[in-house]
Amino acid sequence: MANKKVNAVIIGAGAGGGIVAKELATAGFSVVLLERGRWHTFNEYNNDELISQRSNALTCPFGPDNEKYRRTVPDGKGGWRVVVPNEWPYGNNAGCVGGGTLSYGAMAWRFMPEDFAMKKTYGHVEGSTLEDWPLSYDDLESFYEKAEYEIGVSGDPSLNPFAPARQKPYPMPPFPYNREGNMLEPSARRLGLHPFPIPMLRNSVFYQGRSPCIHMRTCIGYACPVNAKAGSQNTVIPVALKTGNCRLLTNCKVSEIIIDERGRASGIRYFDAQDKAKTQPADLVILCAGATETARLLLNSKSNLFPNGAANNSGWVGHNLQGHAYCGAIGLFGEEVYDDAGPGACIAINDFNHHNPGILGGGLLANEFIRQPYLFTGLRPPGHARWGKEHKVFQRDYFKKHISVVGPIQEMPVFTNQVTIDPAVKDYWGIPVLRISGYRHEKDLEGCDFLASKAEMWLRETGAHTTWKMIPGKETGAGQHQAGTCRMGNDPKTSVTNTHGQAHEIDNLFVADGSLHVTNGGFNPVLTIMALAYWVSAYIKKEWNGTRFK
Repeated sequence: MANKKVNAVIIGAGAGGGIVAKELATAGFSVVLLERGRWHTFNEYNNDELISQRSNALTCPFGPDNEKYRRTVPDGKGGWRVVVPNEWPYGNNAGCVGGGTLSYGAMAWRFMPEDFAMKKTYGHVEGSTLEDWPLSYDDLESFYEKAEYEIGVSGDPSLNPFAPARQKPYPMPPFPYNREGNMLEPSARRLGLHPFPIPMLRNSVFYQGRSPCIHMRTCIGYACPVNAKAGSQNTVIPVALKTGNCRLLTNCKVSEIIIDERGRASGIRYFDAQDKAKTQPADLVILCAGATETARLLLNSKSNLFPNGAANNSGWVGHNLQGHAYCGAIGLFGEEVYDDAGPGACIAINDFNHHNPGILGGGLLANEFIRQPYLFTGLRPPGHARWGKEHKVFQRDYFKKHISVVGPIQEMPVFTNQVTIDPAVKDYWGIPVLRISGYRHEKDLEGCDFLASKAEMWLRETGAHTTWKMIPGKETGAGQHQAGTCRMGNDPKTSVTNTHGQAHEIDNLFVADGSLHVTNGGFNPVLTIMALAYWVSAYIKKEWNGTRFK
């Protein structure tokens, strides 16, 4: 059964989709916003760490459902194995209204000018598809500002000497340091580094009718009980719905983009909350499902004109998958350093993000979000017992006497890091699932060792009597920082969309999520996803005349 035709159908109500829905609905577009999950509230769940969205121990409380979703990953023996959302190799993004912004850590970083011009900065990298973005930091600066003010960011950019140029400060003051921050700040300065408070998509004061943060330890991985954590679900989506121009459909799984005989998108097919097959006609189709699911949908949308998937005659959809190679160090202290002030992460340095001899890019370093007891069981010095009495004694002795300093290394894009469609495995609705495969570039691992060494140096200066590095493995990652599978560019042969997120091959099909990222920066990417959503929306509002683009 077909629904009434609308101007725009948006797939995914997360960081990007919520913003696009608000921008178009307030401009008078008729909009349908589809989300595979549902609305959630804080009171639905207790603070059990084993059901935290972050721990993935038992389930994913904010979706997707283990019973209905599948992916396949290499089994290490030349074959493939099936994984479900609460298994780490799945590369899960929350499936709910707000997406990952409901339960994320909420760091609010702008990419640096070099992040948009990595090839210009570092030159050709053998074995990588490294390229410059078709836009610059200056192009995106006002859209970063719009995200910071409409969604809400706290911080003080004047304290970060490496911060890129900006027109306005953050709308809210920074958070004070916790005990860890007060220990790490003077030691960083003794090392000649430049510490500052982390910019956060959390209210440090009352803002836009929402309360300030109450510093719960159960912040990352959970919904916020006072709505201090800013996500699309408590900022832009309510604005979109209030216009009367936006209809939000939850618990809906999109299976295909419908491509007409002219090669244009005419709408989408989906399964509704009762698992009934439906169609939604639309003038515009806008994909905001995250870099894995957006690519999956395009690859599953085959037609005579696009036998390899919608907008994929170039063969680039699904390739160049990037996450972040998280690395750092752990330090053990003789005294308690834990003060139970959530979310924990509060202090950062940007001294090692670029221009490190022999290293391509780099990343921020910050103290880690609070690791509750279950996650702490995975932090042990090399060679230490992982079970038994020794393990338990370490857990009791050092849970409140450790500090983790971590950061995301900017990964080099590699063509064979990819998502493809599994030829045999299907999900609950009979939709072919995706495969994730590939290996990080060797330069990523060199960068990880470099950044982890700097984290270890900082911890030792702070007084840690024992330190060790955390270095990730070679396998590509696709978690909450997933990016790159529908990269933007000027050349249709080596990119999927143009500078404005518009598919080269289908002019009424857009992407507005991390899939667009040519490179993924040395930062949490959510603020850049938000800025790009405003950027893409501005182009649509300006250029669409109701029937075609000007």
